[in-house]
Amino acid sequence: MVKIAVAGAMGRMGSRIAALSTEYGDIRLAGALERKGHPDAGKEFWTLIGLGGQSPSVKLSEDVHEALSAADVLIDFTQPASTLSNLRACVETGKAMVIGTTGFDAAQTGEIKKLAPRIRSVMAANMSLGINLLLKVVRQMAQALGGDYDVEIIEAHHRYKKDAPSGTALKLAQAAADGLGRNLDDVAVYARRGMIGQRSSAEIGIQTIRAGDIVGEHTVLFGGLGERIEVTHRVANRDTFARGALRAALWLQGRQPGLYDMQDVLGLK
Repeated sequence: MVKIAVAGAMGRMGSRIAALSTEYGDIRLAGALERKGHPDAGKEFWTLIGLGGQSPSVKLSEDVHEALSAADVLIDFTQPASTLSNLRACVETGKAMVIGTTGFDAAQTGEIKKLAPRIRSVMAANMSLGINLLLKVVRQMAQALGGDYDVEIIEAHHRYKKDAPSGTALKLAQAAADGLGRNLDDVAVYARRGMIGQRSSAEIGIQTIRAGDIVGEHTVLFGGLGERIEVTHRVANRDTFARGALRAALWLQGRQPGLYDMQDVLGLK
């Protein structure tokens, strides 16, 4: 039995992770965490998300140590600063962690790489099986097609997403760059406007769409002279990510401390 705590438990992702955890006989929700000052802190969490009557009772907490006290693993899809604070608490208490948050800057990423290997942890920009298969395929496609094909990545998400481009789009761009033997920092192009001149053969374009309630769409386009290859992944709802996070929490049982990703969880390495 794996006992989980969920950060951002009243949010769109957090509440779905908690709700879906009830379908797993080997997972039990033991903690629900929200920001300090949340108006529902101290209330029965299951009732708050419309699942009253679940056992055991779980109170919505605004203190990470309290939320972690009975848990083995913290699952966090919140914001970079909150996730880092929660990671520090997991390191202090020896708890495992699954990180689905995106939008970290270079300094934050550096701190994660320093702290996360001290505990059992999984970090991934996208927890879906399909995307993680796509990451592997895109690397192979880029290597096979080589420099004769232009690479463009188009991602679309809902209007509420705060970071751009998505962490998944950046991972796909990195996979293509790895396959082509390029340094992504040198060749990434994030927007085009005006008289920009002819496209260079080395660049990898990453374009962003924000509209409505799009859960997540990613297309990798390889454009050659005379043909175009497109690979697209679309998500219908957040359950795909939530189930991936729960799978990662289960996978961490019995692992050695280290920073893993979904390629490890899914056996794709």
